[in-house]
Amino acid sequence: MGLQSRLDSPSLQETVRSEAPVKRPFNLLRWYAFVSLAIILSVAVGLGLISTRFVINESVERDALLTAQFIQSIALAEVRHVSIPNVRTMGELLDPRLDQSFPEVNPEARRNARGEFLDHVANLPDMLLVNIYAPDRTVIWSSNPALVGRMIEADEDLDRAFDDKVRVSASYHDVDQARSEQKFITPPEQLFIENYIPLFDADGVNVTAMVEIYKEPRDLILRIERGLLLIWLAVAVGAALVYGGLYWLMYRAARQLSVQHKRLINNETFVALGEMSSAVAHSLRNPLASIRSSAELAQEIEEGPAKKNIGDIINQVDRMSHWVRQLLQSLRPLNDAAEPVELERVLHDSLQAFTLQLRRQGIQVQVDSLSNAWVLSQPGLLGQVFNSLIGNALEAMSEGGTLRIEQIQHNRKTLTLRLSDSGRGMTDEQMRMAFKPFFTTKQSGLGVGLVLVKRIMERFSGTVRLSSREGKGTCVQLSFRISRQAQ
Repeated sequence: MGLQSRLDSPSLQETVRSEAPVKRPFNLLRWYAFVSLAIILSVAVGLGLISTRFVINESVERDALLTAQFIQSIALAEVRHVSIPNVRTMGELLDPRLDQSFPEVNPEARRNARGEFLDHVANLPDMLLVNIYAPDRTVIWSSNPALVGRMIEADEDLDRAFDDKVRVSASYHDVDQARSEQKFITPPEQLFIENYIPLFDADGVNVTAMVEIYKEPRDLILRIERGLLLIWLAVAVGAALVYGGLYWLMYRAARQLSVQHKRLINNETFVALGEMSSAVAHSLRNPLASIRSSAELAQEIEEGPAKKNIGDIINQVDRMSHWVRQLLQSLRPLNDAAEPVELERVLHDSLQAFTLQLRRQGIQVQVDSLSNAWVLSQPGLLGQVFNSLIGNALEAMSEGGTLRIEQIQHNRKTLTLRLSDSGRGMTDEQMRMAFKPFFTTKQSGLGVGLVLVKRIMERFSGTVRLSSREGKGTCVQLSFRISRQAQ
């Protein structure tokens, strides 16, 4: 029982609840930053690899096609040059083992044609190695004499070229030592290309010889490298622009959602406070009126020492009535439509209302000219803004000072007004709480003045900013939307 009672004790339950893990709120912007970065990088790298492979393959294929056309053109030209009958092609003349098989061909013409063809092939630009194969896969000629007479077996590319009777090309970066035909006199430095080019008989049906050419086209490699550099640069810049643009949009959306969320919370708070406060305020008005009437009646009858106490009752009732009016006014929905308001006139009317208090406290007022300044607001609501701010300034300068009202920005869309005083200023904590409902540093304040100022400014798409230093005064900036009101 003792253990169970300790487990059921409120203090232990509070400790358990306090130690329970707190689930962090979902951070949309952070998750989007990581997830979108991963997706964009994956897509960018994939596109880069596909583009790289496409450029390399297309470049190699194009070079192989040009090489094949060149070799076949040389073979046809050399046969015609020595006047060999059209019944024989260069592919049939390259194998010296068949020299006695074509009695109709002049041996000297055959040697000349073959020699000229091989000389052209051996001196092709960027050449590493040339091998010529007979149909039995025997090397009948090579730029590396050590390979002549060797039979090549198990070469898939060579077999495919003979069997399919098509041109076959491939690209490599490393020499395959296991392939006996890749015996370079001068080894390649980087990328090299292997081409199999078939030579046909006079009917164009049977492959009579296969020319294998290894090339290292430095100019082509340089162009490929430039192309790949441009591809990856474009991919990087494109990915950065896409990511930056989408992140900026999401950042703006997240900020807007945050602002809307705060506004929704504030509106819900105001609705709840309004319903409660309205009920309380309306319930208080009649009792306060009765108390004041009774006190006034008693004051008229009483002539003794109690008269002063009755006067205090009336003053406190008036104070509470003022609070009730402020509360109802601050919680009233702001549904008034914006209209052009002459800023200078409304400000002048507000200052006029505080003339006696300004003179009594010895406060100097410096006001910039605001002629032709028309803003979007409501005259009554804008007057409440100035009344609240001027009243706060007077409260802060109880021993005198300077109230400065100046225009610091005026363009086609906005006008910014700055009200600054030389009063006692505010602490950092007071600045953070300044726009919170019912927070006040005044003994006779309710804490709704600045809240109402902010609501009115935001209602007409304006802004209010507060800055202050303890002992140095307070500065309030009001930004209004400009009206096109004609003078």
